This record gives sequence, structure tokens and C-alpha cells, in this order.
Amino acid sequence: MEMKKRILTSAQKLVQQRGFNGFSYADIASEVGIRKASLHHHFPTKTDLGVALLEVYSGQLDSELKRINGLLLPADAKLAAYVALYRYSLQAECMCLGGMLATEALTLDAVMLPGLKRFFARNTEWLADVIAEGGSHQLFTLSGAPEDHARVFLSALQGALLIARVTGDCAAFEQTARLLITDLLGKG
Repeated sequence: MEMKKRILTSAQKLVQQRGFNGFSYADIASEVGIRKASLHHHFPTKTDLGVALLEVYSGQLDSELKRINGLLLPADAKLAAYVALYRYSLQAECMCLGGMLATEALTLDAVMLPGLKRFFARNTEWLADVIAEGGSHQLFTLSGAPEDHARVFLSALQGALLIARVTGDCAAFEQTARLLITDLLGKG
């Protein structure tokens, strides 16, 4: 089981840095120190690896969202903690795995798409709950349904991460994140 975890860790890093189509089993085999044939024993196809990666990454997301909820913070602070997850990826010179896979969705095996859709649905659901909470406590000023605000928040954050990676302008990412929250607070 330890080898499987090492393979998934290596693959996750490679996908977040290069994309799903930007690495091969040879890259993983070299990094973890096994033969490609051994890698195929754990994940017969790259699609099998991709499905497993989405499950692991979605589990990581769920753990982080539960951790944030457990902090008993006001809604704006919860959103700031959520933004910190993206900031961590940016500082590690990585993309969100879901965002990276979304850019390649047209080239992914269809078997991977339900997991990718669930990942984004989970993000949107959590954000909508937090935004609704902020609205119900009169912390946020909502101009639409919480689900609509959640989609805007998620889309803008994913886009800001992508652009910051290309331009190297981390300040622009921070400004985008700050505006997303201050707009909800009615201070934008």
C-alpha cells in the first residue's frame, strides 16, 4: 500500500505542475524508483491512475473543508481559509488538480469526468453554504442566489490561480481573492 501512496503523491504533483497529458508512467517510475511494469500493477492504465487521483484529491478537499468548518469562524474568515488552499498551491508552483484537469477535459477519458464534476460540485456546494451563512447573518450582501455567487467565487479563484501561474504575479491573485470577499461584504 505504501508504494501505491507514493505513486499517487508523485502523480498528483506532476498533474498539478504539468497537467495530466504532460507526464508519463516513466516520469513516475523514475521519481518513485520502480519499473513501469510495477506501476502498471498498481494502476493498469493512466485513466485508472487519474480516477484514483481524483478520489484522493477530493478526499483531501473534504478533509480541508471539514477542518475549516471546525474552526467555527465567521463566513468571511471561512472564505479566507478556503483561499489559503489556493495560495498554498500557488506558492508550491502548482495548480489545483481539479482546475488543471478541467483545462484538459476534452482530452480525458470519459471515465474521469464524473469524478471531476463531483469535485467541482463539492466546491460549489461548500462555497454556497458558506455564502448563504454569511447572507443569513447579514455579513454578506447577496445580489443573487448563494449558488450563483459560489460559481463566480470558484471560477474567479481558479482563473486567478491560472493567470498568476503564467504571469508570476502573485499580487494579482491576492487582489482577486480580496475583491471576491470584500464584494460579498458589500465593501467592494
